[in-house]
Amino acid sequence: MTIVLGINAFHADSSAALLIDGEIVSAVEEERFTRIKHAAGFPKQSILWCLKNSKISISEVDHIGINSDPKANFFKKITYTLRNSPNPGFIIDRVKNKLERSDLKKNILSLFPGEEINAQFHFVEHHLTHLASAFFASKFNDSAILSVDGFGDFASSAWALGNEKNIDIGGQVFFPHSLGIFYTAITQFLGFPNYGDEYKVMGLAPYGNPRFLFEMREIVRLEKNGLFKLNLDYFRHGNQRLAHQWSEGSPILADHFSNNLENLLGKKRKIGEKLSQMHIDIASSVQKMYEEAFFNLLNMIYNKYKNKNICLAGGCAANSVANGKISRMSKFKKVYIQSAAGDAGGALGACYSIWNQLNKSKAKSMGPAYLGPSYSKKQINKIINDEKYKGIIFDKSFTVDVLGSDKFPEINSFLLYIAKNISEGNVVGWFQGSMEWGPRALGNRSILGDPRRADMKDILNKKIKRRESFRPFAPSILHDFVDDWFNIPDDFTLNVPYMMQVLPFKSDKSTLVPAVCHVDGSGRLQTVKSRENPRYYNLIKSFYNLTSVPMILNTSFNENEPIVCSPEEALNCFLRTKMDILVLGDYLISRN
Repeated sequence: MTIVLGINAFHADSSAALLIDGEIVSAVEEERFTRIKHAAGFPKQSILWCLKNSKISISEVDHIGINSDPKANFFKKITYTLRNSPNPGFIIDRVKNKLERSDLKKNILSLFPGEEINAQFHFVEHHLTHLASAFFASKFNDSAILSVDGFGDFASSAWALGNEKNIDIGGQVFFPHSLGIFYTAITQFLGFPNYGDEYKVMGLAPYGNPRFLFEMREIVRLEKNGLFKLNLDYFRHGNQRLAHQWSEGSPILADHFSNNLENLLGKKRKIGEKLSQMHIDIASSVQKMYEEAFFNLLNMIYNKYKNKNICLAGGCAANSVANGKISRMSKFKKVYIQSAAGDAGGALGACYSIWNQLNKSKAKSMGPAYLGPSYSKKQINKIINDEKYKGIIFDKSFTVDVLGSDKFPEINSFLLYIAKNISEGNVVGWFQGSMEWGPRALGNRSILGDPRRADMKDILNKKIKRRESFRPFAPSILHDFVDDWFNIPDDFTLNVPYMMQVLPFKSDKSTLVPAVCHVDGSGRLQTVKSRENPRYYNLIKSFYNLTSVPMILNTSFNENEPIVCSPEEALNCFLRTKMDILVLGDYLISRN
């Protein structure tokens, strides 16, 4: 038996994954345990859970890998430093970060004091782990692969061809040029300062017109060879020390743009300032510019490899709007994007890459993304009956029912009752099975609503979410109905299980589901198959039988926090919000 532990550490979205004999058995992000969004630092609790989940001791682990190699692109780093004479603090920060990552063994020893460590330690180049997390997780026998993000190991992008035996990297884009940094800088300029706020700009973009595209082309310059370069006059990251925090807790990132950007685009939006049409049009323009650069790169990669399959990873692979256009804007036809495409996925990629190095073969594909903690009926019952909750939920304000009772003798009656409540406009917290791997709720830690109601966005934001009105909610749709509801390109795979692509609704369908149809007529769909999540599939099917609509609104089970992990967190979220029903495994708690 070969056991591999993969880690993403000392960066945002720290995480761990466990591979046993070529199969990923566990994967989880640290934020789900610490309750700090995008938690940085060393993923102590994630590592401990992965091992506990498989009943494995650290002494049994054969290989431990991290998604960074301090030696990678060493001469590129030295050459850049000598040529550009950056601020000394700039150099100190990067050396400090590399030292933290190179102390992998020290961190493991401190997490398991007195225990025997037999594992071999591996430092895997950042973009190789992204490429591995995409291709080896897929079912493709061969594929072009692209990794695009901010920076990792002095590179921002890498492309390769993957086959059953290895990944052959064909090229990279190096520091200081980065599409991720470009999108982040404009996100910050628009007054969204938090790590990961880029998705807000992506959601805002369809409300505007790309009238600043000329200016964007001044910031990002496309080259005939498919590559791109940033105009560094508009950025600070190339030679200045930017305040950041990757070591622990919540990640912090200073503004990446220079004062020249205000001369080009106008005054920076202050945090909380009302969005003007100018801001909305800038959001539209940055998305358009990203897509131009992205497809310029993709077309180069297709011409290089002539392979119809493409796998994507890196933080920019979360740009689901651009992803949904791949089959229209390039010659690629089959697209695979792993559920944790960003840096968290580096833990998965480290596992896959090490397995490939050892065996010269492709490990088993990842499959459904339900790789996190789960809780038994006995555990949930114990929590509900704990003194902390018993006096609250067993009073006249709530009703507690359970599957197998006289009211719900079997699963069909249970699901029909829930579907009927959704169809009547009630909001349902849905906590089932193993937690999802990645940033999206995929039907195990979800809040569900009726997609037909035009007011459902307002209901959710008033009762629970309290988020910006321009951000869309997603549809979970039965796999067999995708082609009936969405405009699908020829030869396009109908399987979009991780919400990583936005597709246009058919014009005669979009008005039927206003709660999940964005202003531009699109939806960030999740396709649901019975064999991958039977209970969730059958719930949606029950809703379809009632309404003739084969989808429900699905948003993450949280309230301005990481997605809930445990039954306690789900119950606490239910109690402090105005959610109507909570389904905890086989238990159903309703407000009276």
